[in-house]
Amino acid sequence: MMTETQEKEVADYLIFQQLPLDILLEIKDHMISQVSDVQTNEKLNFEQAFLKVKKAWDGEFKMVSYILFSPVQLPLIAKKVIKEKYNSLLKKSVVIGLLFFGINLLLIMFSKNQEEYRIFFRVLNGMFLLVLGLAWLVNVKIWKYMRTDFKYKGKCFYTMYQKNTGLMLISTLSMLQLMGKNGHYAYQFFRTQNTPEIFGVLITLLIPFVLQTAVIFTLFNFFEHKKSLKKLQNFLQTSTL
Repeated sequence: MMTETQEKEVADYLIFQQLPLDILLEIKDHMISQVSDVQTNEKLNFEQAFLKVKKAWDGEFKMVSYILFSPVQLPLIAKKVIKEKYNSLLKKSVVIGLLFFGINLLLIMFSKNQEEYRIFFRVLNGMFLLVLGLAWLVNVKIWKYMRTDFKYKGKCFYTMYQKNTGLMLISTLSMLQLMGKNGHYAYQFFRTQNTPEIFGVLITLLIPFVLQTAVIFTLFNFFEHKKSLKKLQNFLQTSTL
């Protein structure tokens, strides 16, 4: 059975590797289990077993670049975990984004005129801004934890998701700019078929889709960060970390 002091030594080692806290805790449990297994199976003391496990994990902690964390580098194991979780959230975001893309096409078809579609276009995109605003207002107590550089005890990021706060801000500002548009090219193309501006049509359709998907992705990250913070707070109240 590993002592609290030994568990803290494992945790301190992982903190030194600059892992986000949520990933750190996942790896910590796995590493502790490995050290215990090596101690039992090879009849080694803690220090010997821990050294052997660290050597086995050595390649996983080499610092690598990751575009979403640029210019900061992060351990390879963190990049693997983050890519897997981000890919899952991105796939969900694209599916929901496609749903709203379809809704946008329906609004074009059912609008009586360009002015009516302009209103629908702005209401649809305004919904995303409203949800973003509500997410921040309702969760005012965790604002300080949303800073991209906010760290636990000044040593490691709280979660992998907090790094997307900047993306949320960019998406919000871009959506505000989009609210000033009216979707003219798309409406003219589908309802009158007389616009020669195919590039304008594509931009009118794709830009809202990309921005809506980005907003959905950042909202997923926001709520995953909030959920992780709650778990971490409960854990840290009784942890030796």
